[in-house]
Amino acid sequence: MDIIDLSTVPGNPDNFEEFIDQMCRRLGVEYGSYATMNPMTGAVQGYATYGQSWKQHYMAHKLHLVDPTIHRAALSLAPVDWSRFVRDAKFHAVFRSADDFGISAQGITVPIRGPYGDRGLLSVTAAMPEFDWKRLSRQIVGELQIAAVHLHDAVMRAGLLVPPLSRPSLSSREREVLQWVAAGKSQQDIGDILGISARTVEVHLRSAREKLGALSTAQAVGRAIGLRMIYPR
Repeated sequence: MDIIDLSTVPGNPDNFEEFIDQMCRRLGVEYGSYATMNPMTGAVQGYATYGQSWKQHYMAHKLHLVDPTIHRAALSLAPVDWSRFVRDAKFHAVFRSADDFGISAQGITVPIRGPYGDRGLLSVTAAMPEFDWKRLSRQIVGELQIAAVHLHDAVMRAGLLVPPLSRPSLSSREREVLQWVAAGKSQQDIGDILGISARTVEVHLRSAREKLGALSTAQAVGRAIGLRMIYPR
């Protein structure tokens, strides 16, 4: 299993790494990375804002083969705080080395599941007191999930892995409900606006989440915006 820094691939768009860097500065974290696995070759591909020396060390020592932020976080449906990882030999192989490069073992990874069976991982890390990290991670996890969906879908649309197989199809009511969620309305508000029950609103949201391969309504909204099915307010 190889690892490929997509930012070094000739002809590859270079704005994805910049997106991650801007996201990190906005959220108040130090470094960010995005990874996915090529379904044809099995290679781990992605972008990272880490320093070049750590990238070279990571790739030269094939740390992607044991990195829990890739292999263990990918098994989860929800965001994974790195404090949940077992401190075993694989963990230490990555993070003892990372510490030498000034990179903290404190972070969070958001798994992304796309509508075509595709998957990705968006991770951020920050060196700060544990209490401050717990508070910050709670504050940013929602925005991080939306950013993860946006980035993953952008990578897929760029055709860097495999071209999209088909475009998810939402009903007009599902798009309408998601558009009102994007406008900040609650399920009860949406029901009142559309003349339906809040329970019916939830049925439409559940269906939209399933069609879009989203684990949460926030992810569904982010994906629908990225696919231009609805528009941000």
